[in-house]
Amino acid sequence: MGKKVTILGSTGSIGRQTLEVIAASNGEYEVLGISGDRNTALLAEQALRFRPRYVAAKTAMEPDGLPQGTELLCGSEGVCELAGTAEADIVVNGISGFAALRPLLAALKAGKRVALANKESVVCGKQLVDAALKANGGEIMPVDSEQSALFQCMKGGERREIRKLLLTASGGRFWNRPFAALAEITLEEALSHPTWNMGQKITIDSATLFNKGLEVIEASYLFDIPGERIEVLIHPQSVVHSLVEFCDGTVIGNLSVPDMRLPIQYALTYPERKPSPCRRLSLVDVGSLEFHPAPEERYPALRFAYRALREGGTMPTVYNGANEAAVKLFMDRRIRFTDIYAAVEYAMERHMPSPVDSLETVFDADWEARALVEAYFGR
Repeated sequence: MGKKVTILGSTGSIGRQTLEVIAASNGEYEVLGISGDRNTALLAEQALRFRPRYVAAKTAMEPDGLPQGTELLCGSEGVCELAGTAEADIVVNGISGFAALRPLLAALKAGKRVALANKESVVCGKQLVDAALKANGGEIMPVDSEQSALFQCMKGGERREIRKLLLTASGGRFWNRPFAALAEITLEEALSHPTWNMGQKITIDSATLFNKGLEVIEASYLFDIPGERIEVLIHPQSVVHSLVEFCDGTVIGNLSVPDMRLPIQYALTYPERKPSPCRRLSLVDVGSLEFHPAPEERYPALRFAYRALREGGTMPTVYNGANEAAVKLFMDRRIRFTDIYAAVEYAMERHMPSPVDSLETVFDADWEARALVEAYFGR
């Protein structure tokens, strides 16, 4: 019998690719449970193929189309119940956005290894995540390509020897456009990423660099490195996924083709490495690698992220919640691309950060951020 894996968000980009990795694992892993939100047709299709013991559907779903013996769990509580199921060896959290926090805490409270593809849950709930890890002995394995790269590069030395973390960003399609030209970017343009195949919201975040801002905060929290020792570089080829600079001047980087199945598989197999179905990297074919600075005046999302990290408490939650609300408005074609930055700055200027001492505190800050964004555009 293979290791039992629960996949939260199995109908999303990360979830689908995780199922590909498991299907190619020759029985080393089996699907214990899957969860989805609105795409119940795909969820049922996945259940018929992988025959999990549990299926959790956040929205209403009929059990008739599920395999015999599969238990249906319903609603947000059902997703959290699945996340904390005792039988799981590994929980892959591929849920998008802030909604991943409660299932993450449920899995950690059950002492599970969580392969975490979601950065918002750590950004918003860092103190709660730390408490759950300390009390229950679980672990987090980063699945984000950049955080996975940092995790692997840090194996090249001791924590005390690290001088700087270097996070790479593709910059999306617009990295070399002047800021003044960004206001006219259409939704279709923003959803077209040059190197990565991702979900819609994270593709928008890649274009604005809010995704990288979240990763700056996440890296600081995951690896206990202050923000002033985390630098962002624009790297359009997306071949170098991140780098670590050590005190002696050595820089260790993680390179591969841009394929999320690699960090997903590494999170499942760690501390081992296994052959993967991914294409091999040819540096000869790549030819050259470019790196460019990411000045905060050109990328306001980074300036806001470093501010949120400095102020701490609930401010990272407001940074994230305001961005999520503004991105939804942009995807609904109600605001312009650059309005996303203005809305987040407006929310952060009006929020008084407080310590994160409960889940309710985080939810209140998230609600406030979204309300402030609505107020900004309703003026």
